Amino acid sequence: MCLILFSHSLHPRYALILAANRDEFYDRPSRPSQFWEKPTEILAGRDMRSQGTWLGISRKGRFAAITNFRDPGALLPKAPSRGFLVRDFLCGHGSPLTDMERIQADGNRYNGFNLIAGEPEALYYYSNKTSGIQRISPGIHALSNSLIDVPWPKVVRGKNAFKALINGSETIAPDALFQILADTMIPPDDQLPDTRIGLAWERILSPLFIRSEFYGTRASTVVLIERSGRVMFAERVYDPNASAERGRTTRHFRFSIK
Repeated sequence: MCLILFSHSLHPRYALILAANRDEFYDRPSRPSQFWEKPTEILAGRDMRSQGTWLGISRKGRFAAITNFRDPGALLPKAPSRGFLVRDFLCGHGSPLTDMERIQADGNRYNGFNLIAGEPEALYYYSNKTSGIQRISPGIHALSNSLIDVPWPKVVRGKNAFKALINGSETIAPDALFQILADTMIPPDDQLPDTRIGLAWERILSPLFIRSEFYGTRASTVVLIERSGRVMFAERVYDPNASAERGRTTRHFRFSIK
């Protein structure tokens, strides 16, 4: 993922409201979200190059999502896939905090990442670019390719739209969250971060929804977890070679946490 907007333990009906965009090279093969053949309790997409994933949930209520930390000068060419971190957390059997501590102990093997993981009542954040695991406080948060809630333009714009949608809304419509994620506005140059990739790429990567010749938003995901334990998971996959309306496929999944 390259943008995650979420409300945790704030809404009277939903323990978690999440909307996220996965940005990736168009030629990297992946499989849309579905319940895995093994373990069968995992609902997630699959990166077919490394067999990891970027976001998922289990029938037991374990949830995880990851973004890359943009730091081109510190890339480790032989590092394992960061998608393993999400996969392994979803498949874990310890407490969420114990499994996050295990990830922290091994975190320096990986290129820079931000991981959100836990259960509806207790979510944690860890980045291998900082020290320590943070329990996420109730409220509205956002994460792109820097640390959590760092106010990049897309983070600020997304959080504002997210807050306006959920404040005072008794029920959240997935399509309204997808609409937020589809925002293609490019901020002015003087508002862009400098992550040492050049101004042209800063512009390309600055909208909530990214489109370029060979890299962009491949999928959007919406997750609604009610306090009762009911889950609505929706994923919209985009075909970069088709129009905005014709080049998308949306799948919905509903289940209750065991």
